[in-house]
Amino acid sequence: MAISYKPTRMEMSRLKKRLSTASRGHKLMKDKRDETVRRFITFVRRNRELRERVEALMSEAMKSFVIAKATMSTPAVEEALCFPAASAKVEVGSAKVLSVEVPKLTYIPGESRGLPYGVFGTSSELDTAVSKFSELMPLLIELAEVEKTCNLLADEIEKTRRRVNALEYVMIPQLQEAIHDISMKLDENERGNLTRLMKTKDMLKAKEE
Repeated sequence: MAISYKPTRMEMSRLKKRLSTASRGHKLMKDKRDETVRRFITFVRRNRELRERVEALMSEAMKSFVIAKATMSTPAVEEALCFPAASAKVEVGSAKVLSVEVPKLTYIPGESRGLPYGVFGTSSELDTAVSKFSELMPLLIELAEVEKTCNLLADEIEKTRRRVNALEYVMIPQLQEAIHDISMKLDENERGNLTRLMKTKDMLKAKEE
């Protein structure tokens, strides 16, 4: 929407103040966008590292579990895994990345009681699978935290980018154009007034002669 204004010096002064504020805001928003992008890239790299580790551990755990199921009966596997090896909990909080509130998940492992089953009737592959899945839990919690942070930062980058573009390509050019138009109009009025004064002076001079 175009800026409405009156061609007066007071209005031009007001628009110049708005332009100065918009220019400062534009710089601050650009700096925020650039820093958010930098933080976003850091989290994306961490997300990739975690995902690769999780996928590798998951693959190893599933291979061991498949072999265990092949060497043990289904009821024996189900009975062995009826009870958890250890209790654990996750504390849910929040943190700030620049002005963005992101989740903070803290994995708190409980006291380990070893394997939840006896060695009789179970295979070593099942032991390996349970161990690998135990390693996976804190990584999965961190991966969930990092992925959500990446999503929130991506949304913030997009919002900031739109604001920067609105200032850079709409607001600031409109203010500059309005100030230029008012300046031209004031100069034109001043030239008109000067011309009228000169004509009046010539007329008065002619009467005196």
